[in-house]
Amino acid sequence: MISRIGLISAVPSEGNLFLQHLKRVEKAPSGLDIYRGRIHNKSIIYGVSGIGKTNASRAATILIERFSPDIIINFGAGGAYPSSGLNKGDIAIAEKEIYGDEGVLSQDGFRGVEFIGFPLLAKGRKSYFNEFPLGKKLLKRAIRILRLTPHAFRLTIKSGFFLTLSTSTGTLRRAKELERRYHAICENMEGAAVIHVCHSYGTPVIEIRGISNTVENRDKKKWDLKLGAENCQRGQ
Repeated sequence: MISRIGLISAVPSEGNLFLQHLKRVEKAPSGLDIYRGRIHNKSIIYGVSGIGKTNASRAATILIERFSPDIIINFGAGGAYPSSGLNKGDIAIAEKEIYGDEGVLSQDGFRGVEFIGFPLLAKGRKSYFNEFPLGKKLLKRAIRILRLTPHAFRLTIKSGFFLTLSTSTGTLRRAKELERRYHAICENMEGAAVIHVCHSYGTPVIEIRGISNTVENRDKKKWDLKLGAENCQRGQ
């Protein structure tokens, strides 16, 4: 039974609906803002990580070690790849998170971490290189719950591969290249790091993104970060 939920988003604006129900109770020594409260009879611990993989890893580690959540939900806005079938406001759920720029750029093109020969995580008999799958049971449960929420009837809700990058994609040409390479539907800057840490601790995790834009030639006038973030929160 899930009674204590850890939430992580990169910036406060991605959690504005949650923050209406929570209070900031402390600032961790690392500078992480931590909020706590109750929503629908669940105990909530919410950390605002800051952008990027290192900040996301720090937040996941602090939440797990200090609060022992039954599950962590990583959420926020994300960019949809051109062929994903997702539009602004739609919701994407990760089946797998992929580190998109860890590896080697060789004369033959990009090669992932496996080419180097050392996994990013070795746990038991399992070695993880660029790819971190998420639990199928939790994924199915999340999709079922999301589809029952009233606002979801007008949205597309889709699961697929997510790609985490240190450098956000700002050209259509690069977006299509990454889409072909990884078959991803959604791009972000934190997800793989959160999933990585959760796998290392054995903490169940899901990732939900509200689509704020299509990954193409960068034009923030076409984006709707507020819509993507709020639709993502309403579904949880």
